[in-house]
Amino acid sequence: MTNFQTGFIIIYGLISLYSFVRGFYEIHKKSNPFGEPFVLFWLGIFVWGDALILGFFWTLISIVSFLLKDWILFLLIISIFWVVRSFGEVTYWMHQQFSPIVRNPPETLLGYHFFKNDSIWFAYQILWQCILTISLVISILILKNSSGLYVIN
Repeated sequence: MTNFQTGFIIIYGLISLYSFVRGFYEIHKKSNPFGEPFVLFWLGIFVWGDALILGFFWTLISIVSFLLKDWILFLLIISIFWVVRSFGEVTYWMHQQFSPIVRNPPETLLGYHFFKNDSIWFAYQILWQCILTISLVISILILKNSSGLYVIN
């Protein structure tokens, strides 16, 4: 791995560890599992409850990638994570769109001022479908272009 790659994994791991600790604090001490840490969305963390689990997950992934000195593994896990996460989000927003139970009132969602009604739900669904597609393509490209264990013929 290059110095940049090593440094990136270390920083990613430290931010993840901080997210885990902060998530634990927000849930255990403040009873705030649904609080939104907006700056952690790039880790797939949308609420503090996510931070507890995903902070720990990303910390472990960073440690393993660092110890194995495997940048490709690191990127592949991130990409596959986003395939799984975005599939879950597509499913979530599809259910919200057709559910009589409103867990996410439209007026509380980013983009509501543009859509102005519950059509924001299908906009979120389509956004996550796009992220799913991009993540899947990136995962396939990483597998196709890497060497050794990850090669698909």
